[in-house]
Amino acid sequence: MEFWNSTLGSDFILVGILNDSEFPELLCSIFLALYTMALTSNGLLLLVIAMDSHLHVPMYLLLGQLSLMDLLFTSVVTPKALVDFLHQENSISFGGCALQMFLALTLGGAEDLLLAFMAYDRYVAICHPLNYMVLMRPRVCWLMVATSWILASLSALCHTLYTMHFTFCKSREIRHLLCEIPPLLKLACADTSRYELMVYVTGVVFLLLPLSVIVASYMLILLTVLRMSSNEGLQKALVTCSSHLTVVGMFYGAATFMYVLPSSYHSSKQDNIISVFYTIVTPALNPLIYSLRNKEVMGALKRVLRKYM
Repeated sequence: MEFWNSTLGSDFILVGILNDSEFPELLCSIFLALYTMALTSNGLLLLVIAMDSHLHVPMYLLLGQLSLMDLLFTSVVTPKALVDFLHQENSISFGGCALQMFLALTLGGAEDLLLAFMAYDRYVAICHPLNYMVLMRPRVCWLMVATSWILASLSALCHTLYTMHFTFCKSREIRHLLCEIPPLLKLACADTSRYELMVYVTGVVFLLLPLSVIVASYMLILLTVLRMSSNEGLQKALVTCSSHLTVVGMFYGAATFMYVLPSSYHSSKQDNIISVFYTIVTPALNPLIYSLRNKEVMGALKRVLRKYM
């Protein structure tokens, strides 16, 4: 093992899943396809929401923010991983590592909070439809969006500054797809147990509390849906909510494994696979899950294509 002392001019080596795989070329092709899909589908969904007036409602404002977060999140990680593999150069500077960590934590935290606000939006729409435009008026929606971004960025800034203040005197190799807190702490010289506890507490607050809001919202939605007399309304509610719950399950499952489970349950290989899931796979699938099962989005897409083609 190579020992070193980190400085602002030092580089880390990212040893991601492409470096450890038996079929790196195949994985690289899959990552490129997923990244292209994420860019295309999220970009198209953002375009349709922006250009079709029928979608200028709270639900699609929040959905557009989710697409923006997914597009930025995967762009923070995937291009560098692909370029590094193709050039056989896996180094990342100390400052670049800090920036990547800050952006990934900001976007992941913002999406985490936004999904809870989206669950509340569905709760209001289904359980209190007559008051929907009052409870979810534009000012409230933008306040939800701003809250997601601001709280996530503040948390990310604190964690990035504290994580990067450690002296890293062990191996330069970060055995992970990107610069994240758990793999970096393994390289620190100091005792990081107290900070790991703080990361755990933050993970519980940022993940489990919003998840509790989501679960409570959907329990109330389920009770309301079961009392619906209209089969069409029942079907529409179930389709919309099942799409959201699919996205929630994918995101929260991976994030909980990474930031809430104790470090004794982690291995480098597992962490690499999980990181691929929430940085590459999920951003590619989210817009497809929402749009393909949503008649309003598909109708808006057809209108936009007819108008400009």
